Formats: sequence, C-alpha cells, structure tokens
Amino acid sequence: MITGHGDDIYEYEDIRINFSSNIYSHADITPLVEHLRGEMDKICNYPEPEALTLEAKIAEKEGIDAECIIVTNGATDAIYLAAEACRNLGLSHHHIIQPTFSEYEDACRNAGLLIQGDADEDTDAVWICNPNNPTGEAIDASGMMLLAREFGTLIIDQSYEDITLFPTMTAKEAVDAGNIIQIHSMTKTCAIPGIRLGYIVTARRFAKAIRECMRPWSVNALAISAGHYILDNGFKAIQYIEDYIAEAKRLRNALDEIEGISAMTSDTNFMLCELAVGTAAELKDWLAKQHGILIRDASNFRTLSPRHFRVAAQSKEENEILINAIRQWTSITK
Repeated sequence: MITGHGDDIYEYEDIRINFSSNIYSHADITPLVEHLRGEMDKICNYPEPEALTLEAKIAEKEGIDAECIIVTNGATDAIYLAAEACRNLGLSHHHIIQPTFSEYEDACRNAGLLIQGDADEDTDAVWICNPNNPTGEAIDASGMMLLAREFGTLIIDQSYEDITLFPTMTAKEAVDAGNIIQIHSMTKTCAIPGIRLGYIVTARRFAKAIRECMRPWSVNALAISAGHYILDNGFKAIQYIEDYIAEAKRLRNALDEIEGISAMTSDTNFMLCELAVGTAAELKDWLAKQHGILIRDASNFRTLSPRHFRVAAQSKEENEILINAIRQWTSITK
C-alpha cells in the first residue's frame, strides 16, 4: 500500500503537532546526524552489495551467527523478502492476525501466497506484529514461544520492541526456535524513518531463502554507517522509556474519559481509539484545519470501522492540546 499510512503531513498545511506517526517526534538524534554529516563522502561509492559488516556487528551483539542476520532497507523491505522466501520454500498458506499493518497482506499477495481468514491445519505460516500496530497490544516472549510451537512458521514483526516495557523475544530465542522469522526496525528504535534500516533474524534455512530474494545494494551507504554508529554507541531515540510509556498511559486514560471516545489499553506509545459519533476522517480533517494537529485515520486497517483512529503520545504539553481539542470536537458533534 503506497498511500494510506500515517505521517501524511504532506497532505495538509500548518501542521504543528503530529500524532499520526508511531515515531516519537521529540527524539534527540543530534549525535547521529553529526556522525552522518561526516560520512557524506560515502555517497560517491557503491555501498556493500549486502551489508555484511553490519550483519556481523548485529550478530555479535545478539550472540548469534552472522548467517542468521539479514540487514534490509527498513522493516517493510524485510516483510516483502520474508513473503517471497516463504513462496520459494513452498509455504503457500498464510494467516495474518488482524487488525494489523497492511504491508503483511500486500507482501503476501505480491508473492502469490494464499491468505486465510482463519488458521487451520493447512496453514503454513502466521504473521503477527508484536507490539501490534494499531492496537498497541504486546505479547511477552513466553507467549510468542507458545504461538511458535502451535504453527509451522511464525513471522514476528518486532518493529516496536523498544517502545514497550514488555520483554519481547530475543534474537537468540528466535534462531533457536528454528521456525521463526523475526523482523526488527532501527527506524523505530532510533526515530529515523527517512534512513530506512531494518534487519531479519532467523534460522539458517530461512536466511538462505531470504538472501536468494535480495537485490544488490538495497541498503545505502549512509544507512549502513548509521547502523554501525547506533550499535557502537548504544544509541536509542527514547532515553527514558518508563516515563514515556507512563505519559502514553496518561494520554490514553484521559482520552477514554471523554464522552464519545473509547480508547483501548496499550502496551506501547500509541493507542487505538473509537468515536461514538462521526468518523475518524472527519475528526482528522477538523483537527488538522482547526488546531494544526495530525492524527491517523485507522479506518483502512482490516476489521476496523470508519470510527477508528490512532494517536501516538508526544510531550505532555502536546498531549494536553490533543485532549482538549478532541474534547471540543465531541462537544460540537453530540
């Protein structure tokens, strides 16, 4: 899906506060930016055809073999590679736990895979996002291992693993399980969506099939350099995750207390909400034009309705502006 995602700030003028992306907009990435300024000469040469040096560094950090790591052009690239590899391995029947990120379904269709509404004895692979987008629900590592034992192949997108207090599955656990394809996103961890940097962790059998689907030079030189800097310096965009998650919970509770708004509980920084009156598209347009606020219309997530929207917590002051603006909306749409 090319359009229909969050962060469509380009569609509006004068947006002051962006709640539509799951990226924390106040992350201090100055050290990484300064590093990349000194790396600009790298654009004069081709990058590594495959980011082997970065794969080796990730493997060392995770305590696994480098053959089990594939660095990708963001998590979305990893999703499409996983689907293509499954097709080539003869894993044709896939179930996607909904509602969730639309690219899993698009990747499966693009690879010619059969998408099942329910998992059954014919299911070859199951896709799950953990923590899940858009609901924010998380399953701990032991729960994911139970799912892995139940299904032939489990594809886990852990893009939001660093924006939750839940203990998600480790890379070593994923490799040792033998039937897990685990997707990671440095984009989310470090709040650098423009860089496009992710990686896959999986057992050798899957890793080999995924590599056979890769395109050369798919990860650019600056992204590889950023990856090295991130690992060498332990760089993360959110330094005080406990405080940030606490503020996200405060925002969720405040929204849920507004008459006409139902906010789901969440284990991460974003939350799914439902309107009693009106549509998410109407609310989004009103907030953008009246308050310079951008939210995510979640109606295009499968199984959700035109009343659903998603927001990601920002600063306490900005969250208060959102709360008051939505309170105003509900008062005029009763």
